[in-house]
Parts: sequence; structure tokens; C-alpha cells
Amino acid sequence: MARTNLAIGLKKGRTTTAIAKATKPSHRKGISTTKTSFVRSVIREVAGYAPYERRVMELLRNSKDKKARKLTKKRLGTLLRAKRKIDELSGAIQESRRAGGH
Repeated sequence: MARTNLAIGLKKGRTTTAIAKATKPSHRKGISTTKTSFVRSVIREVAGYAPYERRVMELLRNSKDKKARKLTKKRLGTLLRAKRKIDELSGAIQESRRAGGH
């Protein structure tokens, strides 16, 4: 809100120029970098999936979505994490279908 240089009103006060502030490192928290995503993909390639992830993928293939969501929620703790994991695993299933189809 720009000041109006008046003593009354919503925008009262002396007019000043806004100084652009540098972003805090804490505001960058959670943003995945290219290096981190590359390392995670290599680890996934080498280590594969956890046993519960393989079970969830099997449930998703057999269209038992609710059971898969309940299992991942039990393992991961929150529904939001479970939903993200289900999206990731269903994407992996689709990738394997695309690779197998060609």
C-alpha cells in the first residue's frame, strides 16, 4: 500500500520508497533442486521399491484404491503423504505400462 503523505485515512503516513528485500533461505525450504531429484531417481533405480510400496502397486493394479490408500496412510502417518505416494506409485505403474507396450 502506497502512503498518501496525509495524517488521516487508511494509507496515512509519509510517502516512502519500498526497498526490495532478499528472499530468506527458509522460504526456499521444500523446493526440489535438479541435483536432489537426480540423486533420488538414481537411488530409486538402484534400490527399487519398499515391500509396502510393491504391495500398494499390486493393490492399485487390481483397482483396490481405497485399500491402497489406507495401507499407505498407516505406513506414512498422514493422508496427504499417502495421497502423494499413491500418485507417485500410480505414475510408476503407468510408466512401466508405457515401457512394456513399446
